[in-house]
Amino acid sequence: MHVIVDSDAYPSDREAVQRLAPQPCTIRETGLTDSFLGDLVCKHLHDAGVLDMSRLVERLALTGAVLEEVLAFLRKDGRVEVLGQMGQTGGQMLRYGLTDRGRSAARDALSRSGYIGAAPFPVSTYRSLIKIQTIHHGRINANDMRNALAGVVLTEGMLDQLGVALNSGRAIMIYGPAGTGKTYVSSRLIRLFAEAIWVPHAIVINESVIEIYDPQVHQRLDDNSQSNNLMLNEGIDRRLLCCKRPIVITGGELSMEQLDVRYDSSTRQYQAALQLKASNGLFIIDDMGRQRMAPAELLNRWIVPMEEKRDFINLGGGRHCELPFDLVLVFSTNLNPLELADEAFLRRIGYKLQFGYLKPEEYEKIWRQESERLGIPFDPLLLRYVLQRLYASEGMPLVPCHPRDLLNMALDRQRYLGGSGALSPQELEWAWHNYFVQLDFL
Repeated sequence: MHVIVDSDAYPSDREAVQRLAPQPCTIRETGLTDSFLGDLVCKHLHDAGVLDMSRLVERLALTGAVLEEVLAFLRKDGRVEVLGQMGQTGGQMLRYGLTDRGRSAARDALSRSGYIGAAPFPVSTYRSLIKIQTIHHGRINANDMRNALAGVVLTEGMLDQLGVALNSGRAIMIYGPAGTGKTYVSSRLIRLFAEAIWVPHAIVINESVIEIYDPQVHQRLDDNSQSNNLMLNEGIDRRLLCCKRPIVITGGELSMEQLDVRYDSSTRQYQAALQLKASNGLFIIDDMGRQRMAPAELLNRWIVPMEEKRDFINLGGGRHCELPFDLVLVFSTNLNPLELADEAFLRRIGYKLQFGYLKPEEYEKIWRQESERLGIPFDPLLLRYVLQRLYASEGMPLVPCHPRDLLNMALDRQRYLGGSGALSPQELEWAWHNYFVQLDFL
């Protein structure tokens, strides 16, 4: 389901996007060749059988004017034929199908590329699109940080460190013990970038089509300024989708192959690298040091992009393409950064922010928040019991994730036994002994 967003949420450079990517009225204005578009239309007709103009417009995200030109080219070439009209609405409702020559051409096109989707956006224009939608606009202030992280227990100093780091445009490393909120806080940073951006369905590099839009990464917004009229030649190019700025979070499952364009020989399609999907957004590499490759190998992958703000995409066969590297790159780890990289590399990461254990008053704030969220009364005597009888006696540090986990486990037991109401010290102690590893058997 698409989200309707108020026009005030759009970036101030919307006009720049409109100038860069207006609705194309001719094949030439798409930045694609007639042969490329002809092959793509043939693949759609091969896939669907018969299509009228409205369905072709929907499938290829092009205006009727452009498709009329493509279809005229295909009919002249003997690949497409008109199969009759539907209704009395003229040429818009003509139905089109492939001839024998067209079916052969479609099979040949599919053998070279399995992509069947919206017409791709030319890579040269995509480079400019990334630049004018940059996430490094440097407009975050202290008030923005406090609003975005409202309810998160962080010191004023840490909030300011994060805000300055985000404005810098440089990579950020967040480190500290497990459970101290690194991933939680990092994932909320995208709230600071509320502007809508435009993301292409796909881009084309020479004849290679790479899908960019990923519904698991990009959340679409309804752009009310765009119209569905078939012949409308106004507005922003329909090959671009209005979306929220993306956030990509990857952890120990990350592999080097995911950081480059991959070719699937079974589908004959290219899959975009993760950082390409995260363009103009946030890319968090969580659990740094837990990946299948050595930390030095992964970090070395980012030296050129971090320093030069450009990335080189490998298409195989010695083919490369340079694209802007425009995203907020966050490394998060519970390991010692000096064990992951040497000081020379760490200097290239602009900001290193340490997340630590809590003070008792900070722990109490989180305990109160979790009690309210779970609908249970806050009991200061119960909290004192937990801090003094459990934490202090066992020398356990105060970790931000503990209140949530301990309270939920105590409630699990209470529900299991048919109880209700306020939690007891015995229920919290039971949760404590089930939450932490017990080494009594050693």
